[in-house]
Amino acid sequence: MNDKYTAVEQYQRPEFKDHSKIEGTVASILEKIKVQGDQAIQAISQKIDQQEVKYIQLLPFDDYDLEQGLKDAIQSAHRRIKKFCQFQIKDLKSDHFSDEMGDFGFVYQPIERIGAYIPGGQFPLISTALMTLTPAQVAGCVDRVACSPSDDPALLAAASLAGATQFLHVGGAQAIGALSYGFDQTQPVNLIVGPGNAYVNEAKAQVQHRTQIDTLAGPSELLIYANDIKQPEWLMFDALAQAEHDDNAVSIVVSESGELLENLYDLLSEHDKGKQLLEQDNISLLLAKDQQQALDFINDYAPEHLMVCDESLKTSLFKNYGSLFIGENSAVAFGDYCAGPNHTLPTAGAAKFSGGLSVHQFLKVLSTQKINQTGRGVLANISAKLAAAEGLVYHQKSAEIRKQLDD
Repeated sequence: MNDKYTAVEQYQRPEFKDHSKIEGTVASILEKIKVQGDQAIQAISQKIDQQEVKYIQLLPFDDYDLEQGLKDAIQSAHRRIKKFCQFQIKDLKSDHFSDEMGDFGFVYQPIERIGAYIPGGQFPLISTALMTLTPAQVAGCVDRVACSPSDDPALLAAASLAGATQFLHVGGAQAIGALSYGFDQTQPVNLIVGPGNAYVNEAKAQVQHRTQIDTLAGPSELLIYANDIKQPEWLMFDALAQAEHDDNAVSIVVSESGELLENLYDLLSEHDKGKQLLEQDNISLLLAKDQQQALDFINDYAPEHLMVCDESLKTSLFKNYGSLFIGENSAVAFGDYCAGPNHTLPTAGAAKFSGGLSVHQFLKVLSTQKINQTGRGVLANISAKLAAAEGLVYHQKSAEIRKQLDD
């Protein structure tokens, strides 16, 4: 193996940093909020961010004074995200059936109150406002609380367009505490979605016993599977784009072609940022012996973003990924902003058991049952036998007493 790439079997996903200090800090913040409420949220925000927690009244989208090109882009992205959400929900219909025992069914019900955390950071994450709020808008959630340390007009405009019913100007772990425990006019929400820094992530982890969350986000990931490609420079910039998310973001290229990996290495080495990311292992080039080894690695790695630069391959070969991008045209950046599918995706191998944020996570599936007279007798006999076998006396009696009318 040469010094430009590594054998795929030798690669291991970087381990998470030790966040034990963060765990303690966040636990203390959340305990103060639990006990002291609004007063604690204000005090913590002032101490950490030198920022007063306040509500921002959102204006109609057209009232925001934004550069027209940006305004058009936000509207176009929202239309495509909304279109995909509507596609996801179109066949989700409550239904029921009847048989000799009674009537049985299920009901799709929107989660009533949701909170969307939108990071502020160095730049306003306009796309995250669209990606987290639009599915809730389409699902029909009644209260949609946007929460962000940023008050950038473009972010506010996006939140307004995507249907936020409140906008709370606060960030960090204290924002997650405000959403979970409530703040001023905001009742505790039932679901919190959206990415954030390590403190936000840890706060979501610590409130999930009382408030549903979408996912716990690790460092962002891109895996590119490519062999015979037309535009290697495109792939270089895809890998570089991923590194903009955070310092621990990882881009991997897997190929059976040593020549392609060498070409990519040379391209990256000639680029200042690319050279730096190669040296820091933020970008790794991996050689597979054959297609099966490549597929085995990809499905075990379960990347957040999977880009397959071969449109002839069956997508069914790929089992675990957050979102799949097929062909060189399908830049991950398109998915980050405006293609339609959500950009909030599972990381750190979580794609083995979960998918990305969707309309489905903003809905509950509730079951209903109405037992008729025949069913009362038949099901009572079955239930009583099973309850007796399990030693649950009052379950048994609850069933048996319903047979007495028939005796």
